[in-house]
Amino acid sequence: MGWKFWKKKRPIPHDPILKTYTIWLSELRETCEHHYNSPSSGRNEVNRFLEEWHRAHQEGTLSKVNLDGLNMRANILLTCTDEEWLTWLDNIDFWKPGWKDRQDTDD
Repeated sequence: MGWKFWKKKRPIPHDPILKTYTIWLSELRETCEHHYNSPSSGRNEVNRFLEEWHRAHQEGTLSKVNLDGLNMRANILLTCTDEEWLTWLDNIDFWKPGWKDRQDTDD
């Protein structure tokens, strides 16, 4: 019976700057707005973000809830028409943390 100073702790990711959910969301928005006139290029970038988010989730730096929120937005942006692309980019609520697609709720 003694102190267990040698107990192995969870490894800390090597990235000195860990991205938070709001940073991921902000970067997604900025990238999509940068490609406002080229939805196909924007969708390519969204796919790149998906890979990064899943990697961050596997490393433990992005929670399942936050990953689901980002994935929901990505799915909408990847499946919308080119005309809807601008509508989603202009939707202020869509870019707020905690946003939930009303079509997914069972009200």
